Amino acid sequence: MPAVKRSVTHSIARTLFAIVLLSVFSSGLALLTLSGSLRDAEAINLAGSLRMQSYRLAWDITSHSAQQSEHIHQYQQTLQAPALQSLDRFYVPDAVSQRYQDLLSSWQRLQPSLNSERPEINDEHVTRIIHSVAQIDHFVLALQHWAELKMRIVALTCLLGFAAIALLVILTLRHIRLKIVGPLRQLLSASEAVEQTHFTLPPLSTDLDNELGVLARAFTRMSGELDKSWTAMSQTVRAKTESLTLANRRLTLLYACSQRLSRSVEGREAFQLTLALVLRHERLSSIEFSVPDFGALSAGHRDPQLPWHSITLYLSHQPQPCGVLRWQAHSSEPRLMQGVASLLVHALELWQAQQQVQTLLLLEERATIARELHDSLAQSLTFLRIQIARLKRTLQPDATQAQTVVAEFEQALAAANRQLRELLTTFRLTIEPASLARALEQVVAPLRPQSDARILLQCDINGQLQAQQQIHVLQIVREALLNAIRHARAQEITVSGHRSDRGELTIAVTDDGIGIASQQAPPDHYGLSIMHERATRLNGTLNITRGETGGTCVSLKFIPVTESVLLATADAIPPSTHSGSER
Repeated sequence: MPAVKRSVTHSIARTLFAIVLLSVFSSGLALLTLSGSLRDAEAINLAGSLRMQSYRLAWDITSHSAQQSEHIHQYQQTLQAPALQSLDRFYVPDAVSQRYQDLLSSWQRLQPSLNSERPEINDEHVTRIIHSVAQIDHFVLALQHWAELKMRIVALTCLLGFAAIALLVILTLRHIRLKIVGPLRQLLSASEAVEQTHFTLPPLSTDLDNELGVLARAFTRMSGELDKSWTAMSQTVRAKTESLTLANRRLTLLYACSQRLSRSVEGREAFQLTLALVLRHERLSSIEFSVPDFGALSAGHRDPQLPWHSITLYLSHQPQPCGVLRWQAHSSEPRLMQGVASLLVHALELWQAQQQVQTLLLLEERATIARELHDSLAQSLTFLRIQIARLKRTLQPDATQAQTVVAEFEQALAAANRQLRELLTTFRLTIEPASLARALEQVVAPLRPQSDARILLQCDINGQLQAQQQIHVLQIVREALLNAIRHARAQEITVSGHRSDRGELTIAVTDDGIGIASQQAPPDHYGLSIMHERATRLNGTLNITRGETGGTCVSLKFIPVTESVLLATADAIPPSTHSGSER
Protein backbone atom coordinates (compact mmCIF):
# COMPACT_ATOMS: atom_id res chain seq x y z
CA MET A 1 0.00 0.00 0.00
CA PRO A 2 1.45 3.41 -0.91
CA ALA A 3 2.39 5.75 1.96
CA VAL A 4 -0.11 8.34 3.13
CA LYS A 5 1.22 11.85 2.58
CA ARG A 6 -1.41 13.70 4.55
CA SER A 7 -3.12 11.69 7.22
CA VAL A 8 -6.72 12.61 7.97
CA THR A 9 -6.14 12.44 11.70
CA HIS A 10 -3.02 14.59 11.46
CA SER A 11 -4.84 17.17 9.36
CA ILE A 12 -7.74 17.34 11.79
CA ALA A 13 -5.32 17.45 14.74
CA ARG A 14 -3.36 20.31 13.17
CA THR A 15 -6.55 22.20 12.49
CA LEU A 16 -7.81 21.71 16.02
CA PHE A 17 -4.41 22.70 17.37
CA ALA A 18 -4.51 25.88 15.25
CA ILE A 19 -7.99 26.68 16.55
CA VAL A 20 -6.87 26.12 20.12
CA LEU A 21 -3.70 28.15 19.57
CA LEU A 22 -5.63 31.00 17.98
CA SER A 23 -8.17 31.00 20.77
CA VAL A 24 -5.40 30.93 23.39
CA PHE A 25 -3.58 33.75 21.62
CA SER A 26 -6.63 35.97 21.31
CA SER A 27 -7.76 35.16 24.82
CA GLY A 28 -4.25 35.70 26.20
CA LEU A 29 -3.91 39.00 24.41
CA ALA A 30 -7.29 40.10 25.70
CA LEU A 31 -6.47 38.96 29.20
CA LEU A 32 -3.09 40.65 29.02
CA THR A 33 -4.74 43.85 27.87
CA LEU A 34 -7.34 43.57 30.59
CA SER A 35 -4.66 42.88 33.18
CA GLY A 36 -2.94 46.11 32.08
CA SER A 37 -6.23 47.94 32.66
CA LEU A 38 -6.68 46.75 36.22
CA ARG A 39 -5.20 50.02 37.71
CA ASP A 40 -6.60 52.37 35.06
CA ALA A 41 -9.49 53.32 37.30
CA GLU A 42 -7.11 53.89 40.20
CA ALA A 43 -4.86 56.05 38.01
CA ILE A 44 -7.85 58.10 36.79
CA ASN A 45 -9.05 58.42 40.37
CA LEU A 46 -5.63 59.54 41.56
CA ALA A 47 -5.36 61.97 38.67
CA GLY A 48 -8.77 63.35 39.64
CA SER A 49 -7.69 63.66 43.28
CA LEU A 50 -4.61 65.58 42.16
CA ARG A 51 -6.90 68.16 40.64
CA MET A 52 -8.82 68.46 43.90
CA GLN A 53 -5.58 68.59 45.89
CA SER A 54 -4.28 71.31 43.55
CA TYR A 55 -7.35 73.42 44.36
CA ARG A 56 -6.80 72.69 48.05
CA LEU A 57 -3.13 73.75 47.85
CA ALA A 58 -4.19 76.98 46.15
CA TRP A 59 -6.61 77.57 49.03
CA ASP A 60 -3.95 76.78 51.60
CA ILE A 61 -1.57 79.25 49.97
CA THR A 62 -4.08 82.06 49.87
CA SER A 63 -5.42 81.36 53.37
CA HIS A 64 -2.05 80.52 54.93
CA SER A 65 -3.50 77.28 56.24
CA ALA A 66 -1.60 75.42 58.89
CA GLN A 67 -2.17 72.16 57.03
CA GLN A 68 -0.40 73.31 53.91
CA SER A 69 2.68 71.19 54.58
CA GLU A 70 0.53 68.12 55.18
CA HIS A 71 -1.39 68.77 52.01
CA ILE A 72 1.85 69.23 50.05
CA HIS A 73 3.01 65.88 51.35
CA GLN A 74 -0.27 64.20 50.36
CA TYR A 75 -0.03 65.74 46.88
CA GLN A 76 3.53 64.41 46.62
CA GLN A 77 2.39 60.92 47.63
CA THR A 78 -0.53 60.99 45.24
CA LEU A 79 1.62 62.17 42.37
CA GLN A 80 4.13 59.42 43.01
CA ALA A 81 1.58 56.67 43.65
CA PRO A 82 2.46 53.26 42.12
CA ALA A 83 -0.60 53.40 39.90
CA LEU A 84 0.73 56.55 38.29
CA GLN A 85 4.35 55.44 38.24
CA SER A 86 3.32 52.29 36.35
CA LEU A 87 2.46 54.58 33.45
CA ASP A 88 6.15 54.99 32.77
CA ARG A 89 6.27 51.70 30.73
CA PHE A 90 7.24 50.99 27.12
CA TYR A 91 3.76 49.98 26.06
CA VAL A 92 2.14 53.13 27.53
CA PRO A 93 1.40 55.70 24.86
CA ASP A 94 3.77 58.69 24.75
CA ALA A 95 0.89 61.12 25.26
CA VAL A 96 0.07 59.55 28.64
CA SER A 97 3.65 59.13 29.86
CA GLN A 98 4.69 62.57 28.58
CA ARG A 99 1.83 64.33 30.35
CA TYR A 100 2.68 62.44 33.51
CA GLN A 101 6.30 63.53 33.18
CA ASP A 102 5.13 67.12 32.63
CA LEU A 103 3.13 66.91 35.88
CA LEU A 104 6.21 65.64 37.71
CA SER A 105 8.39 68.38 36.25
CA SER A 106 5.86 71.09 37.15
CA TRP A 107 5.58 69.74 40.65
CA GLN A 108 9.34 69.55 41.08
CA ARG A 109 9.60 73.23 40.09
CA LEU A 110 6.66 74.26 42.23
CA GLN A 111 7.32 72.31 45.43
CA PRO A 112 10.41 74.18 46.76
CA SER A 113 8.71 77.54 46.67
CA LEU A 114 5.33 76.52 48.10
CA ASN A 115 6.33 77.45 51.64
CA SER A 116 7.17 81.11 50.77
CA GLU A 117 5.01 83.74 52.49
CA ARG A 118 5.54 86.55 50.03
CA PRO A 119 2.28 87.59 48.51
CA GLU A 120 3.62 88.10 45.02
CA ILE A 121 5.24 84.67 45.16
CA ASN A 122 2.06 83.11 46.51
CA ASP A 123 0.07 84.59 43.64
CA GLU A 124 2.53 83.12 41.21
CA HIS A 125 2.19 79.76 42.95
CA VAL A 126 -1.53 79.91 42.70
CA THR A 127 -1.27 80.70 39.03
CA ARG A 128 1.08 77.81 38.48
CA ILE A 129 -1.16 75.51 40.50
CA ILE A 130 -4.14 76.49 38.39
CA HIS A 131 -1.99 75.87 35.30
CA SER A 132 -1.12 72.39 36.67
CA VAL A 133 -4.86 71.72 37.03
CA ALA A 134 -5.13 72.18 33.28
CA GLN A 135 -2.26 69.72 32.84
CA ILE A 136 -4.01 67.33 35.20
CA ASP A 137 -7.17 67.59 33.09
CA HIS A 138 -5.19 66.80 29.97
CA PHE A 139 -3.55 63.90 31.83
CA VAL A 140 -6.90 62.55 32.96
CA LEU A 141 -8.20 62.84 29.41
CA ALA A 142 -5.11 60.98 28.12
CA LEU A 143 -5.70 58.27 30.76
CA GLN A 144 -9.32 58.00 29.62
CA HIS A 145 -8.27 57.71 26.00
CA TRP A 146 -5.65 55.12 26.96
CA ALA A 147 -8.24 53.07 28.89
CA GLU A 148 -10.70 53.30 25.99
CA LEU A 149 -7.94 52.28 23.61
CA LYS A 150 -7.22 49.22 25.68
CA MET A 151 -10.93 48.32 25.70
CA ARG A 152 -11.05 48.70 21.95
CA ILE A 153 -7.91 46.55 21.68
CA VAL A 154 -9.57 43.88 23.82
CA ALA A 155 -12.76 44.05 21.77
CA LEU A 156 -10.83 44.02 18.52
CA THR A 157 -8.67 41.16 19.72
CA CYS A 158 -11.75 39.11 20.68
CA LEU A 159 -13.47 40.01 17.42
CA LEU A 160 -10.44 39.13 15.32
CA GLY A 161 -9.90 35.93 17.30
CA PHE A 162 -13.55 34.94 16.84
CA ALA A 163 -13.41 35.79 13.14
CA ALA A 164 -10.18 33.87 12.71
CA ILE A 165 -11.56 30.87 14.60
CA ALA A 166 -14.81 31.00 12.60
CA LEU A 167 -12.86 31.22 9.35
CA LEU A 168 -10.65 28.35 10.40
CA VAL A 169 -13.69 26.29 11.39
CA ILE A 170 -15.34 27.05 8.05
CA LEU A 171 -12.18 26.10 6.19
CA THR A 172 -11.88 22.96 8.31
CA LEU A 173 -15.49 21.97 7.63
CA ARG A 174 -15.01 22.60 3.94
CA HIS A 175 -11.84 20.55 4.00
CA ILE A 176 -13.64 17.76 5.86
CA ARG A 177 -16.54 17.88 3.42
CA LEU A 178 -14.27 17.79 0.37
CA LYS A 179 -11.58 15.47 1.65
CA ILE A 180 -13.49 13.22 4.06
CA VAL A 181 -17.30 13.38 3.88
CA GLY A 182 -17.50 13.44 0.06
CA PRO A 183 -15.11 10.51 -0.43
CA LEU A 184 -16.87 8.60 2.36
CA ARG A 185 -20.22 9.08 0.63
CA GLN A 186 -18.69 7.90 -2.62
CA LEU A 187 -17.30 4.83 -0.87
CA LEU A 188 -20.69 4.21 0.76
CA SER A 189 -22.45 4.43 -2.60
CA ALA A 190 -19.80 2.18 -4.11
CA SER A 191 -20.20 -0.38 -1.33
CA GLU A 192 -23.99 -0.41 -1.84
CA ALA A 193 -23.44 -0.89 -5.58
CA VAL A 194 -21.02 -3.75 -4.90
CA GLU A 195 -23.54 -5.25 -2.49
CA GLN A 196 -26.04 -5.29 -5.37
CA THR A 197 -23.39 -6.89 -7.63
CA HIS A 198 -22.90 -3.72 -9.68
CA PHE A 199 -19.16 -3.50 -10.04
CA THR A 200 -19.03 -0.63 -12.54
CA LEU A 201 -18.56 2.14 -9.99
CA PRO A 202 -18.81 5.93 -10.37
CA PRO A 203 -15.43 7.73 -10.21
CA LEU A 204 -13.98 7.72 -6.72
CA SER A 205 -11.60 10.29 -5.23
CA THR A 206 -8.48 8.32 -6.02
CA ASP A 207 -6.32 11.48 -6.29
CA LEU A 208 -6.51 12.25 -2.58
CA ASP A 209 -3.24 11.98 -0.65
CA ASN A 210 -4.84 10.78 2.59
CA GLU A 211 -6.18 7.46 3.85
CA LEU A 212 -9.45 7.90 1.96
CA GLY A 213 -7.53 8.29 -1.31
CA VAL A 214 -5.65 5.09 -0.56
CA LEU A 215 -8.96 3.41 0.36
CA ALA A 216 -10.61 4.69 -2.85
CA ARG A 217 -7.76 3.34 -4.97
CA ALA A 218 -7.87 0.02 -3.13
CA PHE A 219 -11.68 -0.11 -3.48
CA THR A 220 -11.41 0.64 -7.20
CA ARG A 221 -8.88 -2.16 -7.66
CA MET A 222 -11.00 -4.47 -5.52
CA SER A 223 -14.15 -3.71 -7.54
CA GLY A 224 -12.23 -4.39 -10.73
CA GLU A 225 -11.04 -7.73 -9.40
CA LEU A 226 -14.55 -8.52 -8.13
CA ASP A 227 -15.94 -7.62 -11.54
CA LYS A 228 -13.53 -10.02 -13.20
CA SER A 229 -14.23 -12.72 -10.62
CA TRP A 230 -18.00 -12.16 -10.83
CA THR A 231 -17.90 -12.28 -14.61
CA ALA A 232 -15.84 -15.46 -14.56
CA MET A 233 -18.07 -16.97 -11.88
CA SER A 234 -21.22 -15.96 -13.78
CA GLN A 235 -19.88 -17.57 -16.93
CA THR A 236 -18.96 -20.67 -14.96
CA VAL A 237 -22.37 -20.79 -13.29
CA ARG A 238 -24.06 -20.19 -16.63
CA ALA A 239 -22.03 -22.96 -18.22
CA LYS A 240 -22.74 -25.29 -15.29
CA THR A 241 -26.42 -24.39 -15.40
CA GLU A 242 -26.55 -25.09 -19.12
CA SER A 243 -24.68 -28.33 -18.53
CA LEU A 244 -27.04 -29.34 -15.72
CA THR A 245 -30.05 -28.32 -17.79
CA LEU A 246 -28.74 -30.38 -20.68
CA ALA A 247 -27.98 -33.29 -18.36
CA ASN A 248 -31.44 -33.02 -16.80
CA ARG A 249 -32.96 -32.92 -20.28
CA ARG A 250 -30.96 -36.00 -21.24
CA LEU A 251 -31.87 -37.82 -18.04
CA THR A 252 -35.54 -36.90 -18.48
CA LEU A 253 -35.56 -38.37 -21.96
CA LEU A 254 -33.54 -41.43 -20.96
CA TYR A 255 -35.80 -42.01 -17.96
CA ALA A 256 -38.92 -41.72 -20.12
CA CYS A 257 -37.37 -44.08 -22.67
CA SER A 258 -36.43 -46.48 -19.89
CA GLN A 259 -40.00 -46.37 -18.60
CA ARG A 260 -41.31 -47.12 -22.07
CA LEU A 261 -38.80 -49.86 -22.75
CA SER A 262 -39.33 -51.46 -19.34
CA ARG A 263 -42.43 -52.90 -21.00
CA SER A 264 -40.32 -54.37 -23.77
CA VAL A 265 -42.41 -57.52 -23.46
CA GLU A 266 -44.87 -55.64 -25.66
CA GLY A 267 -42.36 -55.88 -28.49
CA ARG A 268 -42.76 -53.58 -31.49
CA GLU A 269 -45.24 -51.30 -29.77
CA ALA A 270 -42.85 -50.42 -26.90
CA PHE A 271 -40.00 -49.67 -29.32
CA GLN A 272 -42.32 -47.69 -31.62
CA LEU A 273 -43.57 -45.55 -28.73
CA THR A 274 -39.97 -44.98 -27.63
CA LEU A 275 -39.00 -43.74 -31.09
CA ALA A 276 -42.00 -41.39 -31.12
CA LEU A 277 -40.98 -40.08 -27.69
CA VAL A 278 -37.40 -39.39 -28.84
CA LEU A 279 -38.73 -37.73 -32.01
CA ARG A 280 -40.91 -35.30 -30.04
CA HIS A 281 -38.40 -34.61 -27.30
CA GLU A 282 -35.44 -33.93 -29.61
CA ARG A 283 -37.51 -32.36 -32.40
CA LEU A 284 -36.08 -34.72 -34.96
CA SER A 285 -37.32 -34.82 -38.50
CA SER A 286 -37.21 -38.59 -38.72
CA ILE A 287 -35.87 -41.53 -36.72
CA GLU A 288 -35.53 -45.20 -37.69
CA PHE A 289 -34.68 -48.31 -35.71
CA SER A 290 -33.84 -51.35 -37.81
CA VAL A 291 -33.36 -54.77 -36.22
CA PRO A 292 -34.09 -58.24 -37.60
CA ASP A 293 -36.61 -58.96 -34.84
CA PHE A 294 -38.95 -56.10 -35.79
CA GLY A 295 -37.77 -54.94 -39.18
CA ALA A 296 -37.57 -51.20 -39.73
CA LEU A 297 -39.44 -49.11 -37.14
CA SER A 298 -39.71 -45.42 -37.91
CA ALA A 299 -41.27 -42.21 -36.67
CA GLY A 300 -41.54 -38.79 -38.28
CA HIS A 301 -41.16 -37.82 -41.92
CA ARG A 302 -38.01 -38.05 -43.96
CA ASP A 303 -36.50 -34.78 -45.14
CA PRO A 304 -34.36 -35.15 -48.27
CA GLN A 305 -32.54 -31.93 -47.38
CA LEU A 306 -31.22 -33.20 -44.05
CA PRO A 307 -28.32 -35.64 -43.62
CA TRP A 308 -28.68 -38.94 -41.82
CA HIS A 309 -26.85 -39.69 -38.58
CA SER A 310 -26.51 -43.32 -37.58
CA ILE A 311 -25.32 -45.56 -34.75
CA THR A 312 -24.58 -49.22 -35.31
CA LEU A 313 -26.03 -51.43 -32.58
CA TYR A 314 -24.26 -54.44 -31.07
CA LEU A 315 -25.65 -57.00 -28.66
CA SER A 316 -23.44 -57.76 -25.69
CA HIS A 317 -23.02 -61.43 -26.63
CA GLN A 318 -22.64 -60.96 -30.39
CA PRO A 319 -19.68 -59.40 -32.20
CA GLN A 320 -21.78 -58.78 -35.30
CA PRO A 321 -24.08 -55.74 -35.62
CA CYS A 322 -27.65 -56.42 -34.64
CA GLY A 323 -29.21 -53.31 -36.14
CA VAL A 324 -28.94 -49.60 -36.84
CA LEU A 325 -30.40 -46.48 -35.22
CA ARG A 326 -30.41 -43.47 -37.52
CA TRP A 327 -32.09 -40.08 -37.50
CA GLN A 328 -32.44 -36.76 -39.31
CA ALA A 329 -32.23 -33.45 -37.47
CA HIS A 330 -30.94 -29.91 -37.87
CA SER A 331 -28.96 -30.38 -34.67
CA SER A 332 -28.71 -33.35 -32.36
CA GLU A 333 -26.72 -34.59 -29.40
CA PRO A 334 -24.64 -37.65 -30.30
CA ARG A 335 -24.11 -38.56 -26.65
CA LEU A 336 -27.83 -38.47 -25.95
CA MET A 337 -28.61 -40.54 -29.01
CA GLN A 338 -25.87 -42.96 -27.97
CA GLY A 339 -27.64 -43.31 -24.63
CA VAL A 340 -30.94 -43.92 -26.40
CA ALA A 341 -29.24 -46.54 -28.58
CA SER A 342 -27.84 -48.26 -25.47
CA LEU A 343 -31.32 -48.35 -23.94
CA LEU A 344 -32.75 -49.80 -27.15
CA VAL A 345 -30.07 -52.49 -27.26
CA HIS A 346 -30.63 -53.34 -23.61
CA ALA A 347 -34.40 -53.52 -24.13
CA LEU A 348 -33.88 -55.68 -27.23
CA GLU A 349 -31.68 -58.07 -25.26
CA LEU A 350 -34.29 -58.17 -22.51
CA TRP A 351 -37.06 -58.85 -25.02
CA GLN A 352 -35.05 -61.63 -26.65
CA ALA A 353 -34.31 -63.12 -23.24
CA GLN A 354 -38.01 -63.01 -22.38
CA GLN A 355 -38.87 -64.69 -25.65
CA GLN A 356 -36.29 -67.37 -25.01
CA VAL A 357 -37.62 -67.95 -21.51
CA GLN A 358 -41.19 -68.17 -22.79
CA THR A 359 -40.10 -70.55 -25.53
CA LEU A 360 -38.23 -72.76 -23.09
CA LEU A 361 -41.17 -72.76 -20.68
CA LEU A 362 -43.58 -73.65 -23.47
CA LEU A 363 -41.34 -76.38 -24.82
CA GLU A 364 -40.81 -77.75 -21.33
CA GLU A 365 -44.56 -77.84 -20.82
CA ARG A 366 -45.11 -79.60 -24.15
CA ALA A 367 -42.36 -82.10 -23.36
CA THR A 368 -44.04 -82.77 -20.01
CA ILE A 369 -47.36 -83.40 -21.78
CA ALA A 370 -45.58 -85.72 -24.23
CA ARG A 371 -44.08 -87.71 -21.36
CA GLU A 372 -47.45 -87.96 -19.65
CA LEU A 373 -49.08 -89.20 -22.88
CA HIS A 374 -46.31 -91.72 -23.42
CA ASP A 375 -46.50 -93.05 -19.87
CA SER A 376 -50.28 -93.26 -19.78
CA LEU A 377 -52.13 -93.46 -23.11
CA ALA A 378 -49.29 -95.12 -25.04
CA GLN A 379 -48.99 -97.89 -22.42
CA SER A 380 -52.74 -98.43 -22.50
CA LEU A 381 -52.78 -98.70 -26.28
CA THR A 382 -49.89 -101.12 -26.21
CA PHE A 383 -51.70 -103.24 -23.65
CA LEU A 384 -54.82 -103.23 -25.82
CA ARG A 385 -52.82 -104.30 -28.87
CA ILE A 386 -51.36 -107.20 -26.88
CA GLN A 387 -54.82 -108.21 -25.73
CA ILE A 388 -56.17 -108.06 -29.31
CA ALA A 389 -53.28 -110.27 -30.46
CA ARG A 390 -54.13 -112.80 -27.73
CA LEU A 391 -57.78 -112.60 -28.66
CA LYS A 392 -56.99 -113.36 -32.34
CA ARG A 393 -55.09 -116.50 -31.33
CA THR A 394 -58.03 -117.77 -29.32
CA LEU A 395 -60.54 -117.36 -32.15
CA GLN A 396 -61.51 -120.28 -34.35
CA PRO A 397 -60.65 -119.97 -38.01
CA ASP A 398 -64.28 -120.34 -38.95
CA ALA A 399 -65.38 -117.51 -36.65
CA THR A 400 -65.61 -115.04 -39.50
CA GLN A 401 -67.74 -112.49 -37.76
CA ALA A 402 -65.51 -112.43 -34.72
CA GLN A 403 -62.46 -112.20 -36.96
CA THR A 404 -64.02 -109.17 -38.64
CA VAL A 405 -64.73 -107.43 -35.34
CA VAL A 406 -61.20 -108.14 -34.09
CA ALA A 407 -59.75 -106.77 -37.34
CA GLU A 408 -61.77 -103.58 -36.91
CA PHE A 409 -60.48 -103.30 -33.37
CA GLU A 410 -56.95 -103.89 -34.58
CA GLN A 411 -57.33 -101.28 -37.30
CA ALA A 412 -58.74 -98.75 -34.81
CA LEU A 413 -55.89 -99.42 -32.40
CA ALA A 414 -53.33 -99.00 -35.18
CA ALA A 415 -54.89 -95.66 -36.17
CA ALA A 416 -54.97 -94.56 -32.54
CA ASN A 417 -51.37 -95.62 -32.08
CA ARG A 418 -50.35 -93.73 -35.24
CA GLN A 419 -52.19 -90.63 -34.08
CA LEU A 420 -50.54 -90.89 -30.68
CA ARG A 421 -47.08 -91.12 -32.29
CA GLU A 422 -47.80 -88.02 -34.36
CA LEU A 423 -49.09 -86.26 -31.27
CA LEU A 424 -45.94 -87.19 -29.36
CA THR A 425 -43.84 -86.01 -32.28
CA THR A 426 -45.68 -82.71 -32.26
CA PHE A 427 -45.31 -82.18 -28.54
CA ARG A 428 -41.68 -83.21 -28.59
CA LEU A 429 -40.87 -80.69 -31.26
CA THR A 430 -37.75 -79.17 -29.68
CA ILE A 431 -36.96 -75.78 -31.12
CA GLU A 432 -34.02 -73.86 -29.75
CA PRO A 433 -34.69 -70.23 -28.86
CA ALA A 434 -33.47 -68.56 -32.01
CA SER A 435 -34.64 -66.49 -34.95
CA LEU A 436 -37.61 -67.57 -37.03
CA ALA A 437 -35.37 -68.57 -39.92
CA ARG A 438 -33.34 -70.83 -37.64
CA ALA A 439 -36.53 -72.30 -36.15
CA LEU A 440 -37.87 -73.10 -39.65
CA GLU A 441 -34.58 -74.83 -40.46
CA GLN A 442 -35.03 -76.98 -37.35
CA VAL A 443 -38.52 -77.95 -38.58
CA VAL A 444 -37.41 -78.71 -42.14
CA ALA A 445 -34.28 -80.68 -41.29
CA PRO A 446 -36.03 -83.76 -39.76
CA LEU A 447 -38.53 -83.94 -42.67
CA ARG A 448 -35.98 -84.05 -45.51
CA PRO A 449 -35.16 -87.76 -45.03
CA GLN A 450 -38.88 -88.62 -45.16
CA SER A 451 -39.28 -87.55 -48.82
CA ASP A 452 -37.52 -87.85 -52.13
CA ALA A 453 -38.54 -84.27 -52.93
CA ARG A 454 -36.02 -81.51 -52.54
CA ILE A 455 -37.04 -79.19 -49.69
CA LEU A 456 -35.70 -75.61 -49.96
CA LEU A 457 -35.78 -72.94 -47.29
CA GLN A 458 -35.70 -69.29 -48.37
CA CYS A 459 -36.29 -67.06 -45.33
CA ASP A 460 -34.80 -63.66 -44.61
CA ILE A 461 -36.68 -63.13 -41.32
CA ASN A 462 -33.98 -62.97 -38.70
CA GLY A 463 -36.19 -61.75 -35.90
CA GLN A 464 -37.61 -63.90 -33.15
CA LEU A 465 -41.34 -64.14 -32.46
CA GLN A 466 -43.00 -64.62 -29.15
CA ALA A 467 -42.88 -68.22 -28.05
CA GLN A 468 -46.55 -69.04 -28.60
CA GLN A 469 -46.66 -67.17 -31.91
CA GLN A 470 -43.59 -69.06 -33.09
CA ILE A 471 -45.14 -72.43 -32.11
CA HIS A 472 -48.28 -71.65 -34.15
CA VAL A 473 -46.21 -70.63 -37.17
CA LEU A 474 -43.97 -73.70 -36.99
CA GLN A 475 -46.94 -76.06 -36.57
CA ILE A 476 -48.64 -74.57 -39.63
CA VAL A 477 -45.43 -74.92 -41.66
CA ARG A 478 -44.86 -78.50 -40.41
CA GLU A 479 -48.44 -79.52 -41.23
CA ALA A 480 -48.17 -78.01 -44.71
CA LEU A 481 -44.83 -79.81 -45.27
CA LEU A 482 -46.24 -83.15 -44.09
CA ASN A 483 -49.20 -82.77 -46.46
CA ALA A 484 -46.88 -81.96 -49.35
CA ILE A 485 -44.55 -84.87 -48.52
CA ARG A 486 -47.34 -87.47 -48.13
CA HIS A 487 -49.86 -86.47 -50.75
CA ALA A 488 -48.48 -83.95 -53.29
CA ARG A 489 -46.00 -86.27 -55.05
CA ALA A 490 -43.88 -83.18 -55.55
CA GLN A 491 -40.32 -82.96 -56.82
CA GLU A 492 -39.53 -79.69 -55.02
CA ILE A 493 -40.99 -78.05 -51.95
CA THR A 494 -40.08 -74.49 -51.07
CA VAL A 495 -40.54 -72.82 -47.71
CA SER A 496 -40.18 -69.01 -48.02
CA GLY A 497 -40.60 -66.16 -45.62
CA HIS A 498 -40.15 -62.40 -45.70
CA ARG A 499 -41.23 -59.27 -43.83
CA SER A 500 -42.87 -56.26 -45.49
CA ASP A 501 -42.13 -52.63 -44.72
CA ARG A 502 -45.26 -52.50 -42.57
CA GLY A 503 -43.93 -55.36 -40.45
CA GLU A 504 -46.29 -58.00 -41.91
CA LEU A 505 -44.83 -61.52 -42.10
CA THR A 506 -45.58 -63.77 -45.04
CA ILE A 507 -44.64 -67.47 -44.81
CA ALA A 508 -45.46 -69.76 -47.73
CA VAL A 509 -45.05 -73.50 -48.41
CA THR A 510 -45.13 -74.14 -52.16
CA ASP A 511 -44.82 -77.47 -54.02
CA ASP A 512 -44.93 -78.56 -57.66
CA GLY A 513 -47.08 -81.62 -57.02
CA ILE A 514 -50.51 -82.67 -58.19
CA GLY A 515 -52.27 -79.87 -56.35
CA ILE A 516 -54.90 -79.93 -53.67
CA ALA A 517 -58.23 -81.36 -54.70
CA SER A 518 -60.43 -79.43 -52.26
CA GLN A 519 -59.98 -77.14 -49.31
CA GLN A 520 -62.80 -78.91 -47.49
CA ALA A 521 -61.47 -81.34 -44.90
CA PRO A 522 -62.84 -84.92 -45.12
CA PRO A 523 -64.83 -86.28 -42.18
CA ASP A 524 -62.73 -87.18 -39.15
CA HIS A 525 -59.74 -85.20 -40.55
CA TYR A 526 -58.96 -81.83 -39.01
CA GLY A 527 -55.57 -80.76 -40.41
CA LEU A 528 -56.78 -77.84 -42.54
CA SER A 529 -59.24 -76.59 -39.95
CA ILE A 530 -56.55 -76.65 -37.26
CA MET A 531 -54.22 -74.69 -39.56
CA HIS A 532 -56.93 -72.06 -40.05
CA GLU A 533 -57.55 -71.93 -36.31
CA ARG A 534 -53.84 -71.36 -35.67
CA ALA A 535 -53.81 -68.55 -38.27
CA THR A 536 -56.78 -67.00 -36.48
CA ARG A 537 -54.90 -67.14 -33.18
CA LEU A 538 -52.11 -65.20 -34.91
CA ASN A 539 -54.61 -62.55 -36.09
CA GLY A 540 -53.59 -63.52 -39.62
CA THR A 541 -54.97 -65.18 -42.70
CA LEU A 542 -54.20 -68.57 -44.21
CA ASN A 543 -54.65 -68.94 -47.98
CA ILE A 544 -54.41 -72.30 -49.74
CA THR A 545 -54.34 -72.03 -53.53
CA ARG A 546 -53.75 -74.42 -56.41
CA GLY A 547 -51.63 -73.45 -59.38
CA GLU A 548 -52.90 -73.46 -62.94
CA THR A 549 -50.45 -76.21 -63.90
CA GLY A 550 -50.57 -78.00 -60.57
CA GLY A 551 -48.92 -77.56 -57.24
CA THR A 552 -50.21 -76.03 -54.05
CA CYS A 553 -49.27 -72.87 -52.15
CA VAL A 554 -50.08 -72.55 -48.45
CA SER A 555 -49.54 -68.87 -47.50
CA LEU A 556 -49.72 -67.42 -43.97
CA LYS A 557 -49.83 -63.65 -43.47
CA PHE A 558 -49.93 -61.93 -40.09
CA ILE A 559 -48.51 -59.04 -38.09
CA PRO A 560 -46.83 -60.17 -34.86
CA VAL A 561 -49.01 -59.17 -31.91
CA THR A 562 -47.56 -57.23 -28.98
CA GLU A 563 -49.38 -58.95 -26.14
CA SER A 564 -47.26 -61.18 -23.97
CA VAL A 565 -49.86 -63.94 -23.89
CA LEU A 566 -52.11 -64.90 -26.78
CA LEU A 567 -55.76 -65.53 -26.26
CA ALA A 568 -55.16 -69.22 -26.52
CA THR A 569 -52.04 -71.33 -26.23
CA ALA A 570 -50.69 -73.62 -28.85
CA ASP A 571 -51.65 -76.61 -26.74
CA ALA A 572 -55.31 -75.63 -26.90
CA ILE A 573 -55.27 -76.62 -30.60
CA PRO A 574 -54.66 -80.32 -31.15
CA PRO A 575 -52.20 -81.28 -33.88
CA SER A 576 -53.34 -82.80 -37.12
CA THR A 577 -53.52 -86.58 -36.87
CA HIS A 578 -54.43 -87.55 -40.40
CA SER A 579 -54.48 -85.86 -43.74
CA GLY A 580 -54.90 -88.75 -46.05
CA SER A 581 -57.80 -87.28 -48.01
CA GLU A 582 -57.01 -83.62 -47.80
CA ARG A 583 -55.22 -83.47 -51.13
